[in-house]
Amino acid sequence: MLRIGELAKRADCLVQTVRFYEGEGLLPQPARSEGNFRLYDDSHLERLRFIRRCRARDMTLEEVRHLLGFRDHPELDCGEVNELVDAHIAQVRAKIQDLKELERQLSELRRSCATSRSARDCGILNGLAQLSD
Repeated sequence: MLRIGELAKRADCLVQTVRFYEGEGLLPQPARSEGNFRLYDDSHLERLRFIRRCRARDMTLEEVRHLLGFRDHPELDCGEVNELVDAHIAQVRAKIQDLKELERQLSELRRSCATSRSARDCGILNGLAQLSD
C-alpha cells in the first residue's frame, strides 16, 4: 500500500494532481488507514499513469474519462476508442494549422522591425496597435 506522497512520486506528479483526479472521479477513492491516511495500491498507480499519459497527449478530462470507461470494461468493442482518437487527431491538426497561422503573423510582425529603434517607432508595437481582432 502506498500513501499519497509515494503514489505521486512514483507517477511523477504532484500530490494535488492525485487529489484533483480523485475529485474528478477519474481515480477511485482509496482505502484509509487507521490514522485516516489514504492508502493506494498498484491499480491506483497504473490508472494514474494511464491518465497522465492521456493528458500528456493533450486529451481532455472527458476524453480520459471515456477511455477509462473502456479500460474498466475490456469486453466492449473498441470502435468508439478509435473514433475518439480520430477526433482528437483532427483537433490536433486544427491546432497545428492555428499555430502555423500564428507563426506567420508573428514573423510578419517581426519583419516590420528589423533594427533597434525607439519604442515609439517600433514596427512590432505599432503593428500590434493597428491589428484588427
